Order: sequence, then structure tokens, then C-alpha cells
Amino acid sequence: MFNSKISGLGYYVPENVVTNDDLSKIMDTNDAWIQERTGIKERRHVVQGDGDTTTTMGVKAAKIAIERSGIDKDDVDFIIFATLSPDYYFPGPGVLVQRDLGIKTVGALDVRNQCSGFVYALSVADQYVKTGMYKNVLVIGSELHSHGLDMTTRGRGVSVIFGDGAGAAIVCREESSDKGILSTHLHSEGEHAEELALIAPGMGKRWVTDILKDNDPEDASYLPHMNGQFVFKNAVVRFSEVIIEGLKANNLEAKDIDMLVPHQANLRISQFIQKKFGLGDDQVFNNIMNYGNTTAASIPIALTEAWEQGKIKSGDLVVLAAFGSGFTWGSVIIRW
Repeated sequence: MFNSKISGLGYYVPENVVTNDDLSKIMDTNDAWIQERTGIKERRHVVQGDGDTTTTMGVKAAKIAIERSGIDKDDVDFIIFATLSPDYYFPGPGVLVQRDLGIKTVGALDVRNQCSGFVYALSVADQYVKTGMYKNVLVIGSELHSHGLDMTTRGRGVSVIFGDGAGAAIVCREESSDKGILSTHLHSEGEHAEELALIAPGMGKRWVTDILKDNDPEDASYLPHMNGQFVFKNAVVRFSEVIIEGLKANNLEAKDIDMLVPHQANLRISQFIQKKFGLGDDQVFNNIMNYGNTTAASIPIALTEAWEQGKIKSGDLVVLAAFGSGFTWGSVIIRW
């Protein structure tokens, strides 16, 4: 068995900043209301016609990660792409990345696990590398939410939360036995699948407003639905459980954590988990205030920013954890 490590990170977000005050001009909300409930101050949205898609954002993040890893794009021997907002209903964005990066005909896998998508994708990459099947795996989490949100008062409970963006990582073979991805832990509970869901299929290149013109405008199945309080209550429980599971599997304790990078779902969830585990502000990284919830992209964006800012150093114990639609949740324990 080999070890696997993250050797390169990158992220991309659209230039267009959408503040809470901007949203208050198109729906009945305000900055204080949004910040109190989510911790979000602003998010990034693509601008129609600017060329940004789920795939192209993923490609931009991937190019940065590949360069930082010190490998050539042709050294990538597998691609894993996590998203809930693919460019097309099919094919998935994994093959589009392979095409757009000009990578040879390697395998490409799409992961549809929403908020926990990057954790699931990282787990798959870890196993492929550890078993010797692949040496350099490109893992991407990318989301384009803004095309599919109900930007009216009716949809404010969901629409104020989400932003667009992408993050990427190169997972490669590590000869050292004491550094890299130590373990991953994955779970699901489909009993609550409809509590956080988008029922109607695919958005492709169409804006949700165009879809509604061709259908019953009151048919909310084309719009994201979230039972916020129910999701919150489950999230804080599952976050805690899966972090503890990962620590115990490696004979570690909460005090050993140098950096926790949680999925950026809601600042209140992150603060609850921080308090529960007795972690200081320098041991938890949050950037939801700047980008909102970017679902599968949130962990790689946050992980990249934390690393860029020098908050993650060689030898640190880094914990990634996510919970979301499905319900699905998971954790990754890393010795950096």
C-alpha cells in the first residue's frame, strides 16, 4: 500500500461580487437578516455571457493546482469531478475537463454528492492512489448555483446562501509513511433526501426563469428546497460524529487538530462545532462570509485559502468535514 497526499491546490471564483445589500434590492431581505442566520456578507455569481460554467471554473482551478503540484497535465492519470450543477444533464463535467485541459484519454469520474461531494471525491482518489492504481489524481469541486436560484422573496431562504466557484487538488503518491491522507469516513441517510433537494431535472445552459416560462410558474420542484432548521439540527450532530470517528480511527483527540476546514454551509454550524470541540479561532477556517455556500467547491476553496495564508504547515493535523443533501456526510484526516 502506498500513501497519498495533496501536492497542489487551486481555486477560482467569478469576479462579480453580490452583496447582501444587492439582494435586498430584488427581494425582501436585508444585510442584518442574512448575516444573523448564515454569517454571509457576500458571494460570487457568474454573469450571463461571461463564459463561466461549472466546467470552465473547474478547469481554471485545476490549472492552478496542477502548476503548484509540480507535475505536468499529462502526468494526471485520473480525474474526479464533484458537482450538483453540471453544464449538461449528461455527459458530466469530468470528461469536459479532460478535453479542455488537453489531457490524454484518462478515466474521468463524476461525483454527485452535493455538499459532501469533495470529501467523497477525495476519498475515492485516496483509495486509487493507495492501492497503486493511479499516481496523480485531479480532484475538482465546482458549482454554478446562480443560474438555478429563485432570486425573489419566495426563494430568499435558499437563494441568499449559495454562491458560485471552484476548487481543485492534486492527490499523488507519497513515499513517506507518516504524512498524507490518514483516513476518510463516509456516511449517508437517504431517509431525509427530500429535506434538501432540487426535484426537477437538470439546468444545463438554461436559466431557471426560462424553464419556468415553459412550465407552471408555481411549480417549485424546479427550485432548490431546504428545510433549514431540520438540516441544521442534523448537520451539527453528523459533523461531530464523523469528526470523532476520524480522530478515533487514528488514535487522535480534538486537541490534536491544528486546522479544521468544515464545509461552508452556515457560519453558525461551524461555530457550534468549534465550541463543541474546544477549538480556538486559529484552529478553524471559515470563508463563508466572502463566498457563501459553494457546495462541492466550498472545502477546496477554503482549504486552498487556508494554505495560501500560511495557516496550514507541514506536519499539521488537518481535518476536513462536510454534511449536506442526501443526507450525506464525511470526514478526511490529513497529516500535512
